[in-house]
Amino acid sequence: RLVEAVLSGRDALGVMPTGAGKSICYQVPALTLPGITLVVSPLVSLMGDQVRALKAAGARPSYLNSSLTPGQQNTVLKRASEGWYQIMYVAPERLSDPRFIAFAQAAAAPGGVGIPLVAVDEAHCVSQWGQDFRPSYLQISEFIDALPVRPPLAAFTATATERVRADIVAMLGLRDPETVVTGFDRENLYFAAEEMGDKAKAVWIRDYAISHADESGIVYCSTRKAVDELYLQLDRALAPHGIRVGRYHAGMSSDERTANQVAFIDDAAPVIVATNAFGMGIDKPNVRYVIHHNVPESIEAYYQEAGRAGRDGDPASCYLLWNGNDFRLRRFLIDREYGEGAADEAPDPEARERARQNRYRLLTAMEGYCETTGCLR
Repeated sequence: RLVEAVLSGRDALGVMPTGAGKSICYQVPALTLPGITLVVSPLVSLMGDQVRALKAAGARPSYLNSSLTPGQQNTVLKRASEGWYQIMYVAPERLSDPRFIAFAQAAAAPGGVGIPLVAVDEAHCVSQWGQDFRPSYLQISEFIDALPVRPPLAAFTATATERVRADIVAMLGLRDPETVVTGFDRENLYFAAEEMGDKAKAVWIRDYAISHADESGIVYCSTRKAVDELYLQLDRALAPHGIRVGRYHAGMSSDERTANQVAFIDDAAPVIVATNAFGMGIDKPNVRYVIHHNVPESIEAYYQEAGRAGRDGDPASCYLLWNGNDFRLRRFLIDREYGEGAADEAPDPEARERARQNRYRLLTAMEGYCETTGCLR
């Protein structure tokens, strides 16, 4: 339905769980329609992964983000305006770059290569009610309005409550979109939450990885420091068992992150310890377990991160290890992000306080999830 809607020139909104095929909904039209489809995505790792997969399938993809030098960006834009590419992934910040705006306006104008579709991935980022609000997403509708001809607009996300869906439609200016909301339940995933002290967590994760030595897994930590500490412990403990461990966080060099990501995808290092910066958009079907060493910031964030397990449809396990310190740390991080001196994102103190209270609300729901005696699914 979504592909048909986009091909017929309609706007679309797809809310589908991880692994349900969101990318297909914009890739098929991109490879079918003349011109260049723009895909707005906040995920540098997803761009690289999808461009590699599309190239392997014989398509002509490209991406434009901060990992390219200014010279490389110029080359990509020049080729794009000459009609080399069918699809281009762009970071949302790029939409306010005068060079990119000039390229897009020329492409969409009569006589240009044409922009038959603009797709917005991770569309929940446009909403302050979602778990991952990004101010740069607010520029998308301005960018679309500035084009000489408005292309169809398609938005996709894995996690969106009704309130967030309404926000996506309003903030992006979707016009009577074809909307598909598939079920969220992933029947092959097993969920468990256990309260335990910090030292006990490390021991539990070590023992679990050893007893599942032939399986691939992701271990999420809430801070870079926690990633580094747990990585060193696991690396020492698992090496004698022939299990290689990787790590991933934004404080590492780009080359090191890429090497570790590739080693994980290729099963050379089947276990990776990471912050939530890792895994979004990474299509590794055989992740058999996802363990959270700390509490995520919201139930939506948890479902998205845990959902990287079992994308092949086979049984997989999701374990959430938590204690009171996790919630204290989360509150500290929220206060630091929205307290005095954090005025870059939201200069308006009232808006900042609203955002802080919303993050507290999401965290309280997460606390309820950890402590419930009901069904975790």
